[in-house]
Amino acid sequence: MHIGILTAPLRDKSFEEIAAFAGEHGFGALEVACGPGSKVLDTANLDTRRAEEIQQILQKNKLRISSLAAYANSTPEKPEDREKAAQNLRYAVDAAQKLGVDVVCTLAGLPYAGKSRYQLIESDAKAFFTPICEYAGEKGIKIALENWYATLIQHLGHFEAIFNAVPSANFGLNYDPSHLIWQEIDYIHGVHAFASRIFHTHAKDTEIDKHKRQWVGVNGEGWWRYVIPGFGDVAWGPYISALRKIKYDGVLSIEHEDDTFGPEAGFLAAQRNLQLFL
Repeated sequence: MHIGILTAPLRDKSFEEIAAFAGEHGFGALEVACGPGSKVLDTANLDTRRAEEIQQILQKNKLRISSLAAYANSTPEKPEDREKAAQNLRYAVDAAQKLGVDVVCTLAGLPYAGKSRYQLIESDAKAFFTPICEYAGEKGIKIALENWYATLIQHLGHFEAIFNAVPSANFGLNYDPSHLIWQEIDYIHGVHAFASRIFHTHAKDTEIDKHKRQWVGVNGEGWWRYVIPGFGDVAWGPYISALRKIKYDGVLSIEHEDDTFGPEAGFLAAQRNLQLFL
């Protein structure tokens, strides 16, 4: 396993600047936040020349791209919005192929009124991802869903449902324990239960204030927050051990959403903590 970064907090910098930072500090990979018009990587307008420039930048800084991060809602209610989401995801798949990247990370979609998550998985998500997975599969690309709790895959039962609805072998997870731990879901059991579907991982932690939770209850606010790995309640030793047991040898991609650290300082603090287990 190696340590990488999700570039989102550095979105105002160029690809060259981000790669120089990551290379200087010994990170192994970039999960590149991208999209049409993105300053870092414009997926709608990536030509061969720019793809070759990016490869040279990566080589110079001893980096690889672990995935392209195209996080967007795939289940908007309006058909025209859904088609736009599909086109943007196809742009990301095309860009991944040009760059020699085999994973595109995205979201399972967001719920909307009138249907349960299970119903939306069986109808909306199935209709959206079946052709996307076929399109990506023809290009050798895997689609990995981040299990953000606000999306359709809130818990392990939803994971099971979406893979039953879309059984494509190239459809899987960007597995993130931080969304599971505060829900009291066994994130280590989830690693073993969905071993064949884990294509990519996020390294993000969650700090749980149990005293505040006892005051406001689980439906209250402010008793948990995302933090840099090592500053929260995820057991990184057992978690990484579980990943080793399933033969996962990919990236631990640091997703930095801790407002007590600046972008670069947070990435470096996370790197120091994660290296203890590698």
